[in-house]
Parts: sequence; structure tokens; C-alpha cells
Amino acid sequence: MAKKNSIVVGLDIGTSKVCVIVGEMTEHGVEIIGLGSHASQGLRKGVVINIEATVNSVKKAVQEAALMAGCEIHTVFTSISGGHIKAFNSHGIVAVKNKEVAQRDLERVIDAAKAVAIPMDREVLHVLPQDYIIDEQDGIKEPLGMSGVRLEAKVYIVTGAVTSAQNIVKCCNRTGLNVAEIVLAPLAAAEAVLSEEERELGVVLVDMGGGTTDIAIFHDGTVKHTAVLSIGGNHVTNDIAAGLRTPFNDAERIKQRFGYAKATMATAHERVEVPSVAGKSPGTVSRQILCEIIEPRLDEIFELIQREIAKSGFEDSLASGVVITGGSMLLPGAVEMAERSFGLPVRLGVPTHVGGIVDVINSPAYAAAVGLVLHGMKRQERNVYRPRDDKILSKVKHRMSDWLSEFF
Repeated sequence: MAKKNSIVVGLDIGTSKVCVIVGEMTEHGVEIIGLGSHASQGLRKGVVINIEATVNSVKKAVQEAALMAGCEIHTVFTSISGGHIKAFNSHGIVAVKNKEVAQRDLERVIDAAKAVAIPMDREVLHVLPQDYIIDEQDGIKEPLGMSGVRLEAKVYIVTGAVTSAQNIVKCCNRTGLNVAEIVLAPLAAAEAVLSEEERELGVVLVDMGGGTTDIAIFHDGTVKHTAVLSIGGNHVTNDIAAGLRTPFNDAERIKQRFGYAKATMATAHERVEVPSVAGKSPGTVSRQILCEIIEPRLDEIFELIQREIAKSGFEDSLASGVVITGGSMLLPGAVEMAERSFGLPVRLGVPTHVGGIVDVINSPAYAAAVGLVLHGMKRQERNVYRPRDDKILSKVKHRMSDWLSEFF
């Protein structure tokens, strides 16, 4: 049996599925030893709208993963997405105390960069250092131990709605789980599918799920831009359901089994059986007509992603192109269509950097959950996480004791 703290669990609560991945640190690296997945009922566009339904889905996925891994699950790293996510750049400056940058100076400069006014209904999810400047020498990634008198930090701050984060924590707490950290979904997916070279040269990660499409742009090894579009694979399924007059679940099944991203890939004589609503006898439709419904909606989503890339200002700094991941990118022809839309090299991102049940998790649908495990492993190595729940009083007491210790 593995040591208790060598096991990390990633919980990806998505709009269409809840996925739990259990990872274990061994001498060969991170091994995936458990997987649980269940249809997600209580989310819309990445945000919890029904706590009971979400708790039920989380519980079933956790039980399945715990059974497969042969361990108990108490603490998880979970993801967050949705249109409420906003991010911005900030800058902090401090004087270096002993003319040599120490850990305390790094903490102070990050705190200075974090000291910006954000609305009461938002909370900081991530403070991501991009670059340090010591006495006007910029481009420094690791300033620890360097000599200087003035330290500056450029950081990228990701914020989300307090209520959305609280609802995710509440769902986990009701399932008997502690939340170690809430991680922005595209940053988690990036951990699993991107290489260091891609991050250095410039790359766009697109994680297209059921309810949202998450975008993260990397350059010089750091995050430069993130965005969440409230549109995803479910919008394609809705179009199929409306166009073929069939229930949503049947439309999803038809999309997965018979759908192509491009209508030219299908032939008119191929027929697809379509169940009807209200118990009427099923009919059939040409496979080409099905793909003609899918293609314009996917085209529209790619156009919105292209606009977001242009808005970031890094359009000309993407030597590594685009990596697309997420369950909705499994449609045959999606990669070719994305290449045509973006005018950049595109590849399908599947989880790497892990061992264990690789053949089972070798799918874009599990990228975010595997990334949460890898993120958790890094955090555990540095021992920098504290289990989080929603008890406001304990937070206040902790802050009060910190504040008092400054004076006494």
C-alpha cells in the first residue's frame, strides 16, 4: 500500500461529466491507479446550478475511483471554469532587505502585486508570476539568492466569482471531501498535455468541454492570457436535437457515434437512425445532413477562439501552434478543421507525463483531471497547500492570529 501522502486525487467537475483520477507517486514518476467517471447533472456552462444533483454525481465518481485504486479518498484538487472567470496583469515592487533576494522577499513582492482592489463578490484563484526584475535587469525567472536592492514582479492574477468557488467546495464537503485547492481548468489541462518546449515557444491550449471552452496562452514558459467561453460541445448537441427533432441524450449519442466535424467526410447514402420525441417511431436521416448541422456550429466556436487569440496580443508569438483537448474534440476531422480556422499547426492533446493505466486515460476527455493530479503532486512536493473548506470563522481566526503575530 502506498504512503498516505503519496496519493493525490484530481476531481474534474464538468458540465457533461464528473471525472475522478487517483495518482500515486512512485520512483518511476506519477502512476495513475484509479479512475471514476459519471454523467454530470447539476452544472450549466461550467457553473453549479443544482447542489444535490452535483453531490450525487461526485459521490458516484469518487466511489468508482476509490474502488479501482483500492484506497480511501478524503482530499481532492478540483477544477473551476465558467464565464465568471476574469484575469488581469499586475505589478509589485519591494526593497530587498539584505541586498540578497530571500524567500521572504519573494513572498513580499507577490503580496505587493496582489494588493489590488477587486470587487467583494470575487476572489483570487491564482497569482502566477511571469517575470522578475532586479535593479532594472528583467527576464529573471528564478531570482532567489540574487544580489540587488529593488525587486519587481510581473504577475498574472486569475479571479472567479466567490459563490461559484463556494458552491464547488460545498458540493465536495457534502460528499465528505476536503478541497486542497481549486485550479482553473485550462491550467490543469495544460499540466497534462503541454511540453516545456511548447510553453517556451508559445502555444494556445484549447480545452473544449460540454458547457465551456477554456483557453490558455503560454509564451516564455508562463501563462500570458486565459479566457473561458460559455459555449462548448453541448451547443453542437442542442443543434442536432433541434435539427433532427430528437431528445438531447439521443442527439449526444448520435453525435459521438456518427458525427464528423466536416460534412465532406460523410456520404449522402449513409443513413443514421434517429429516435423521435414523444414515443413516435424512429426515422432515419442522411449522415451528411447530420454533419452539415455539426460543421457550422464548430466553425463558429473556432471563430470565437480565434478572436480571443487575436485579443490577447500574442497571435504572432505562437511557434508551437494550438493544442486542442477536451471530450468535444474527439469528433473525427476536428483537428483538420481547427488548422484551417486558426492558420496554425494543431495537434490533439492527450495526457502525458504519467504511467499506470495509460491506455484507459489516453483520451482528451481526461486531460483536466490528470492535470489536477500532476498539479497536486507538485504542490505536495513543496508542501504548500492547506485543505480548504468554506468555514468563514476559521479563516477569520487564522487571519487574526497572523495579524497579531506581526505585532507581538
